[in-house]
Amino acid sequence: MRRRHWICVFAALPLAACTAAPGPAPTNTNSARPAPALRLVAFDSCQELLADLRAAAKESVGPWGLPGNMGIPESWSAMKADSRAAAPAAGMAPPPAVPDHSTTNVHEKGADEPDIVKTDGRRIVTVDGGVLRVIDPATHTQTGRLDLGADAGGEADLLLSGDRALVLVRGGGYAIADKRAFLPPGGNAQVLLVDLTGTPRVLSRYRGAGAVVDARQTGTTARVVLATAPRLRFPLTATTDAQLLKQNRKVIDDATVDAWLPTWELTTGSTTTEGKLDCSAVSRPDAYSGATMLNVLTFDLAQPALTDGSPVAVLADGNLVYGTADSLYVANNQFWRATAAISRVRPPENTDIYKFALPPTGKPVYTAGGTVPGTVLNQYAMSEWDGHLRIATTDPDGKASTVRTFRERDGKLTQVGEVGGLGKDERIYSVRFIGPRGYVVTFRQTDPLYSLDLSDPEKPRVTGELKITGYSAHLQAIGEDRLVGIGQEATERGRPVGLQVSLFDVSDPGDPRRLAQHVVPEASSEAEFDPHALLWWPATGLLVVPVASGRGSGALALRLTGDRLTAAGELKVPGEQYSPVRRSLVVGDELWMLSYSGLQATNLSTLDRTGYVPLR
Repeated sequence: MRRRHWICVFAALPLAACTAAPGPAPTNTNSARPAPALRLVAFDSCQELLADLRAAAKESVGPWGLPGNMGIPESWSAMKADSRAAAPAAGMAPPPAVPDHSTTNVHEKGADEPDIVKTDGRRIVTVDGGVLRVIDPATHTQTGRLDLGADAGGEADLLLSGDRALVLVRGGGYAIADKRAFLPPGGNAQVLLVDLTGTPRVLSRYRGAGAVVDARQTGTTARVVLATAPRLRFPLTATTDAQLLKQNRKVIDDATVDAWLPTWELTTGSTTTEGKLDCSAVSRPDAYSGATMLNVLTFDLAQPALTDGSPVAVLADGNLVYGTADSLYVANNQFWRATAAISRVRPPENTDIYKFALPPTGKPVYTAGGTVPGTVLNQYAMSEWDGHLRIATTDPDGKASTVRTFRERDGKLTQVGEVGGLGKDERIYSVRFIGPRGYVVTFRQTDPLYSLDLSDPEKPRVTGELKITGYSAHLQAIGEDRLVGIGQEATERGRPVGLQVSLFDVSDPGDPRRLAQHVVPEASSEAEFDPHALLWWPATGLLVVPVASGRGSGALALRLTGDRLTAAGELKVPGEQYSPVRRSLVVGDELWMLSYSGLQATNLSTLDRTGYVPLR
């Protein structure tokens, strides 16, 4: 049975070592100047919306169409029980006797992040290649397998709540229907609600135009951010850039508003309904932000079926999501803006930020926006604490980096303080904020680790600096006074030589120190760019890092005891010499490692193999 209806969503708007000669010391300033406002403005009609959409697209378009990755997520990037989360619905709560287990390595407690594997102690759930699998860790057997469909075989992650999984199929990519035409990123994202009791089955399937940027979950409520590029066909029939540009602008002038408005299809059981975002549901910042449309959808995993997600739409680019239990931020590194006259993409200059408040139930509410100079590395470069947003950026000219503090005032994010001059002629490689303190790693030839005091948001300051060779691409908090850095060791000239795991003592803000270091020559780790790949199990001081090298792949197990970092073993998965370990997790007294071919279990204490579950 198929029904068609057009849904109008009226929003107000709830959508959001040795080193070269040192440069000048970091500067501490209190400019107290506001960031440019990004107030949202609603459209009075579809014609007004279309005019704005065309203007934004014409500002971005070049001879080869719209910027290639506009709005597509930069990366893909389980919370423990949140104190403010509602109790699970009846029938969804796990039984009381659940083994101790690890959760996904996330940025903020209370804001779970989607990943390729999840566990609740009772089961392990994976998604890969369009297939969801359920493993019983107690018996080392696969108890369920669900083919998600031929059109759901792309990159996917999942969230878990009780006996439900929410599977997110990224979508996106290029669709070339005519060799003479260029189409911008399109595709269809999918959100699937899966029942895990007994044989896993799909309860509802949401198909939406665009791509999943990211998602966050608090309690049973998930917020999913989609980015939709306009569906425009740009001919490649002209011979010069000027002619191509003229053709492309005409395509934009001739396009109707339907080329931009996202559509979706929702299937529950045998019933499928279709919908399209109404013009009245779209708002835009009062300054240019992009021709991509951001949609924030809300789904409740405790419900028996999905809804249309109560979409909240903003005409803006966005490729980075940061979230807490109470707030959701969508940021846009404006990397893909192009001049109207040439095809070369402008270098990044600013980052737009949109903030949304997250009520316990219902759709998000847009509360503030702003623009910060420079580019943001990843979500760890953003942090909300004590009513302030802290954000670290590499400056627009790339010659240094700055940490700025913002406070929400009158619908905009207003800058209240900054400390700049970090890493002369270097860029940011990693950031970590822990309460009133911050840590920034910059790199070109050496790795300065800067320690920051952010207790007074109006007067942030650098308190210490440690210079060593190599760099940390991710900083993992180990309690309040320890950090573990995952990155690369390097020569004094800055050439990487192998995977480096460092243990830092940051108990003295004025004197950060490296206590221990472990190097694996000519190797790298997925944990350098995806912290989900890192496992830290405090109960036994176990750190597990995936390792890939020309000699083979596996995982490195390290023990942290006091000031020591010691190797506990190199772990391999059968038949996976050159196929990496993707994730590690703990259930009870076993360590599980996920590879492309299967899940291997080892004893948590001895690291001896105890079982293997093939997934192929």
